Amino acid sequence: MAQNDRNRKSAIDARTTRYTSYRISQAKRYWVEKPFGWMKTVGALRKVKLRGRDKLWWLFTFTAAAFNLWRIPKLQAVAR
Repeated sequence: MAQNDRNRKSAIDARTTRYTSYRISQAKRYWVEKPFGWMKTVGALRKVKLRGRDKLWWLFTFTAAAFNLWRIPKLQAVAR
């Protein structure tokens, strides 16, 4: 959870934010949020038209695989 310190008191106070692990988790947050944002906009997970846990799990797995296929050329370019 990010600290909201703009014009009001945040629910996250200095007891949490004083640790370096909090700063690291905030820096890594982008890399966790990015796939889910892509899956919502491109992968049709924002408004799912399927019903049932099994069908939804299939759609999520299929969309995650598509995201990974989309990332492969970028990861290979960085590795070179």
